[in-house]
Amino acid sequence: MDAEETDESIPDVPLVLLVDKNTASAAEVFAAALQDNGRAQIVGEQTYGKGLVQTIARLQDGSALVVTVATYKTPLDRNINQIGIQPDVRVSCKVAEDVKCVPLQLFGGKIFKPVDVKIGT
Repeated sequence: MDAEETDESIPDVPLVLLVDKNTASAAEVFAAALQDNGRAQIVGEQTYGKGLVQTIARLQDGSALVVTVATYKTPLDRNINQIGIQPDVRVSCKVAEDVKCVPLQLFGGKIFKPVDVKIGT
């Protein structure tokens, strides 16, 4: 599919992604990709800032060496390590509240009804 084409199977609905201080690594890159591409509003707290991929090299004497083998960058080449992702809308949610703390204006003031999805026949 060319960049100019649209996929009609992708619904054109508001998308909000909740993040908090424990959102890390690939989840941060996913959030940043949605943010960088203008596809979603990121709501919540600044994320953790885990932008490194590391491996442990065991040494002969029994000690170990942690080696950074890669870094995560966003689609717009932002470095997230020790910085995290700043949400578009800052809110602090209690776990029990989750989506109830998302400002309704992000959805055009509407609440979408839950939809039951039946898998299989």
